[in-house]
Amino acid sequence: MAVYRVALRNSEEGYSVSCPGLPGCWSQGATEEEALANIRIAIREYVDAAEELARDADSRSRKLL
Repeated sequence: MAVYRVALRNSEEGYSVSCPGLPGCWSQGATEEEALANIRIAIREYVDAAEELARDADSRSRKLL
């Protein structure tokens, strides 16, 4: 699993969190822990969607460490 840096900000509603390495990938939560749990889900869904969009008959997927 890849490691992603996130930006966590305190807001009036709780916490907002984004992943600068994945444009448009952000979430929020009432607490810091909730926001971090939510961004983990958002990152997983973002990566899954990007992989799905990249799939076609002429491409192959490989895991690199």
